[in-house]
Amino acid sequence: MISVVVPSFNEEAGIEAFLKSLCDQTLPRDQYEIIVVDGNSKDKTREIAEKYADKVFIQTSKKVGGARNDGVLASKYDLIVTTDADCFLPRPWLETIVKDFEKYPDASIIYGPIYPLEPGFKHKFEVFLYNIVVRIGGRTGIFYATLGANTAFRKNLFIEAGMYKVCDAGDDWELPKRMKNYGRVVLDMKMIIGFSMRRYINFGLFRSAFQWFYVVAKGGFSDKHQYMGKEYTKK
Repeated sequence: MISVVVPSFNEEAGIEAFLKSLCDQTLPRDQYEIIVVDGNSKDKTREIAEKYADKVFIQTSKKVGGARNDGVLASKYDLIVTTDADCFLPRPWLETIVKDFEKYPDASIIYGPIYPLEPGFKHKFEVFLYNIVVRIGGRTGIFYATLGANTAFRKNLFIEAGMYKVCDAGDDWELPKRMKNYGRVVLDMKMIIGFSMRRYINFGLFRSAFQWFYVVAKGGFSDKHQYMGKEYTKK
């Protein structure tokens, strides 16, 4: 029914807890597959993942967008969802996604918000503001704040649209700009997951966001980009 694609790299410390939450969904386990695409980790990430996932292999394409593309191409189901190995997935998560696609048969991509896994008011406040941005973008359609950690799409439309771009940043936000040409882009605020703030603890969410926008502005959203090592022009 649905394939879950998970890029990973040196996630030994947290990937087991993540995979346990993914295996403990309200959707029956035989109705979804777990695919872990590893960036050649130097720790026990793959060894741990093999205890829970249906497929575990080393990525052949560059960067996280390429890893997700590799996972999609190795999947067997028509519905795909991408997430990250340091997240926590509430039990109804996958069932919510399946019901959303049933509710919106014209949808090409569906995405949701996040909540912080780490304690503290600062993280809660930052994510609160971020989720406001997510809601504004989803309601206006001016932009779509999709995260690779919490995005689902129809496999055939994803491939037809050109898949994730291979770049330093912005591949997850850029994808719905093309996917909306193939179907409706849907935001479901109930499709929420726990998100690790570890990448932002040292620098802060807003400083990290500024650096992200800087990388994107330098060329992340140019008309030509790399996909599976080959240059192509956006549709």
